[in-house]
This record gives sequence, C-alpha cells and structure tokens, in this order.
Amino acid sequence: MIREANETDILNLRVLCTQVWLHSYAKDGIRTEISNFILNTFTHDYFEQRLNKSKYKIFVYEIDNHLVGCVIINLKSTFENKINGYEIDTLYVQEHFQGQGLGKEMLLCMAKQFGDTFWLSTWIYNLSAISFYNYLGFVDIGKIMFDLGTELHENRVLAVKNILDGNNNI
Repeated sequence: MIREANETDILNLRVLCTQVWLHSYAKDGIRTEISNFILNTFTHDYFEQRLNKSKYKIFVYEIDNHLVGCVIINLKSTFENKINGYEIDTLYVQEHFQGQGLGKEMLLCMAKQFGDTFWLSTWIYNLSAISFYNYLGFVDIGKIMFDLGTELHENRVLAVKNILDGNNNI
C-alpha cells in the first residue's frame, strides 16, 4: 500500500533511508564522510521539515504494516533552470523488496498525482538504479555533483516525460 507519510513515520523513514543509502553507496565500507552524512542528514528534523513544507511530498510503501519503501518529491526543484517537471528527490526500496515492482509502482503513483514529467539524479556507480531507470525509459540529460563533505561525486540526471502515455516501459 502506498500512502502519504505522516509524523508517525519519521523514525521508520530514518532507519529505512539509512539502510538503503548505506547499501547503495557504502560499497567499500564506512568512513568518516559517510558517517557524517548519514548522521547529519537522516534526522528527525530533516523528515519533519519535508513533511511540513508544501514543496515536498513524502509517500511510503507498506506491506503488512512494515515500511519497505519511500519516495520524496520536490515539486519546485529544477535542473539547469529548464522545465523538466518535478524532482524525484529520493526513491528507496529496501533490498529485500527490490525487483518486485515497488519502485515502478511508486513512480506511477507520483505520475498520476503530480504529473508524468519528472527528473532525478543517481550516482554514476549505482548501476542497478541506472539500469532500473533505463528500463523504465528514462533518458540521461546531464550531470550534477553530489557533495559528500569534503568530496564531490558525479551523479547522472535522468528524466522521463509522459510516463503514462505508453511510450515508456513504466
């Protein structure tokens, strides 16, 4: 079941996002930059602010009252000042539930509610995410740099238009 998140979801969102982020990006283990990012980003305040700002929407995917995925969208974000729709800021599915269509289902839900033109970014070495988005018909439209403390990491920017019109695999 996909539903809009609320204050009671914050603790579970913090843990889910930490778990998925570490699984996706800490492939070589934990180090100071990673620990600082996790502990300073996925805080109660981080999620509370997003729940209370109209430009953000958070949705959760639950199975049997267990949080297994989430999507955070930023309705006001743009890439290179062009109209690429809204931003899928975060799309996380717990590892045990990946490959079951949950991510695709969440994207379709967002498209139906907020429009079917949107963009996102993903780390160049997150090959499973890039493969997933390519499969769904996303196209590469550029790059941005992700700031991890003292390091910059290249992310590819991917976009999809008219995701509901049948021209995409979604």
